[in-house]
Amino acid sequence: MTKIKEINFDGVIGPSHNYAGLSLGNIASSSNAGEASYPREAALQGVAKMRHNIDLGLAQGFFMPLDRPNIGWLNALGTTLNEAEPHIRAAAYSASSMWAANAATISPAPGSEDGKCHMTVANLQTMPHRSHEWPGTLAQLQLAFANQDHFTVHGPIPSPFGDEGAANHMRLCDGHGAAGIEIFVYGKSGGRFPARQHVEASKAVARRHGMSEDHVIFAQQSDKAIAAGAFHNDVVAVANEQLLFAHEEAFEHREEFYAEVQRKFPQAEIVTVPADKVSLGDAIKSYLFNAQLVTLPDSGGMALILPTEAEETESVWSYLQELVAGNGAIRKLCPVNVRQSMANGGGPACLRLRVVTDPDLVDQRFIATPKKLDAIAEVIEQYWPESIVPDQLTDADLLGTIQNARRKLLQSCALEELEH
Repeated sequence: MTKIKEINFDGVIGPSHNYAGLSLGNIASSSNAGEASYPREAALQGVAKMRHNIDLGLAQGFFMPLDRPNIGWLNALGTTLNEAEPHIRAAAYSASSMWAANAATISPAPGSEDGKCHMTVANLQTMPHRSHEWPGTLAQLQLAFANQDHFTVHGPIPSPFGDEGAANHMRLCDGHGAAGIEIFVYGKSGGRFPARQHVEASKAVARRHGMSEDHVIFAQQSDKAIAAGAFHNDVVAVANEQLLFAHEEAFEHREEFYAEVQRKFPQAEIVTVPADKVSLGDAIKSYLFNAQLVTLPDSGGMALILPTEAEETESVWSYLQELVAGNGAIRKLCPVNVRQSMANGGGPACLRLRVVTDPDLVDQRFIATPKKLDAIAEVIEQYWPESIVPDQLTDADLLGTIQNARRKLLQSCALEELEH
């Protein structure tokens, strides 16, 4: 395990990417419901972000879009694509698996009792359009991480306990190859928006992964953050190695939580963004915390890979300029254009699943290289629809275009076994 490092696996944005406004509590998703989406542009923006990360010296992987529309799910509901109600049809077409942060929760081998990297696929049962993702996601995880000497891939936590994966999970450690603590963030019901991560699910994942009490913290996301549109913790907090970077209003019992962090991991550096400098609304609008907080291989310092919306939000960019000038852990700001994903409620951090392991242990078909990304981009440019409006989801020609586009991508990546 001497080559252990963090790999970011991005979801390739699928050809059915559309704005149907299916995600209650996700303000961007609701605000853009019914608008035209641009799947080709969206997917190319995602590929460009992966190229950017490789250029920074980061290890990069990818996951394939799932088979959409999900005809099997419609059959289980006793309906068909033509007969389904519009919101059910849109849910069957959803390209939301692009947000790989919700694919699974990952506990790396350095902190596990059995020395394996544990993965639990998220059930995503709170939202109908995401609840049918897990079988396709599980198939990819089992294929990409098939080496059973080093990985254990678990099925979903049973309903009714909602589990939304790594978007509600953080890890603090001295280095990616070292043991540390894992922070599971959950919400509680109440207010106009649902809490998607249940504490029962978080505790079940920790037990499955063999985490000891001394290396686990369960923290409650603040009701105020959920009500403001922080449907996942990664909209208001992010961690990397020794650094926890969070909004002042991210956690319900902030002082108690921070005290537990310091007790269980004394090396932790906690940077709290004050609400009087960046309001909760500006943090959520700009997706300041839905950034990839990464360690730069050459300098050892950290960078924030941010959506360009953060650069365009005056309070956020002003605060960040002060932050990097202070010679702290975060030394570089890297805005990236993922506007198509942002318009549906997902920033740079939503698009990736962090896996700490030796890249050589992963099925190499899922590891990105510049050449592979060139091939993926070529397929996208040739086969992805240019635009989709929700009313088009009854169009038989669009159905054929979407299915053919995914088939061509699987063939290009030699992953035909994922076709169904």
